[in-house]
Amino acid sequence: MRLYDTLSRSLVELPPPPGPIRMYFCGPTVYARAHIGNARPFVVGMWLRSWLRSRGYDAQLVHNITDINDKIYDAAPGASAQLAADATGWYLEDTGGLGLGMPDHLPKATDSVPQIVAFIEELITRGNAYESGGDVYFSVDSYPEYGQLSRQRPDQVEQGEEPSSLKRDPRDFALWKTNKPATEDTSWDSPWGRGRPGWHIECSVMAEEIYGPAFEIHGGGLDLVFPHHENEVAQSRALGHPFASIWTHNGMLQFTGDKMSKSAGNVTTIREAIDTWGREVILVFFLTASWRKPIDFSDETMLQAASQWAGFQGAFRVARAEPGPAEWTRFEQALEDDFNTPEALAVMHDWRSSGYWALLDKGLRTFGLELPTMAGTGIEAERLRDERDAARRAKDWARADELRDAIRGLGYDVVDESSGSRLVPL
Repeated sequence: MRLYDTLSRSLVELPPPPGPIRMYFCGPTVYARAHIGNARPFVVGMWLRSWLRSRGYDAQLVHNITDINDKIYDAAPGASAQLAADATGWYLEDTGGLGLGMPDHLPKATDSVPQIVAFIEELITRGNAYESGGDVYFSVDSYPEYGQLSRQRPDQVEQGEEPSSLKRDPRDFALWKTNKPATEDTSWDSPWGRGRPGWHIECSVMAEEIYGPAFEIHGGGLDLVFPHHENEVAQSRALGHPFASIWTHNGMLQFTGDKMSKSAGNVTTIREAIDTWGREVILVFFLTASWRKPIDFSDETMLQAASQWAGFQGAFRVARAEPGPAEWTRFEQALEDDFNTPEALAVMHDWRSSGYWALLDKGLRTFGLELPTMAGTGIEAERLRDERDAARRAKDWARADELRDAIRGLGYDVVDESSGSRLVPL
């Protein structure tokens, strides 16, 4: 399988199964109800994990929660901890409503502060960071390869932080910030006094706490390439840690052409989108564009997605037919080539119009969708047949017999052949 890598600006081949493929996708900063654009990296990560596991990979996904951040303090001065806890709950509830399950790990920055302090201490010891007035900054000049991910010229770097006279160089970025008691209700002890971590160091530490100093894929929105991910690369590799091998950045969700953001005020939350359109239409909507391209969110595009989902639900109106052996290969090839979901979606529409019910159901399930069970269609019998095949491969003959009886109860029998099994009507 090949994926586009931001670092090399090329398609990169994944190692063969079983891998492992360890993925870290940047999650939300929890200070408000997450908007539908925040769902895209979550959905892409969950889909990619599902597909890799189906291909025999040992795939894991980490999706972090940033619950220490300037945005949270600004949103709730003196009450940021409660807001972060509430917003974390909202995010898990809303993404859970998409019906894709959950990542393997959901680390929170507040649970990693001692490890963050130790990481910063090592950067200071190696000469890559310095303390100044209770703050600690990473020295951009100490890492000659700075800019390798984003292609930023180091002499033109602007970190987007508040100007500070404590910095030796305006390009340097904060690893630790001294506590401001008037507005910041959370702080932790450190060798530099009470304070809290900067944003970028949190993700380096959370990723390495779970995976160690090297893992396969780091993902997130395209807007994170600089400065967030660039700074992650710098602070981890400054310590000699390989960190992520492949960097995947999904395109931004746009609202009538403009990037959706809370600051712009053009926000539809995940919860509002689910309540309005239903989770299935949202998932079909995300399938319609390449994961690394922008995608427009509007009533028009959502109506188009709803129409496509309605077409899949009506698949049984087409007479059932048996697909040729190359049909599943078409689907595989689309997803193996940079996880091309628009092409996979087109293949599934071909299956719908051709009457390949079982194949269509199998393809939809890759993306957390499924055909409705309808009497007389045999789709439920096909699911039981797949389960029976798995039981036979595991030599669980008793379970295989139980499943055959269940299939017969639906009006079908199973014929076992050298190439596999097939259903026949009773």
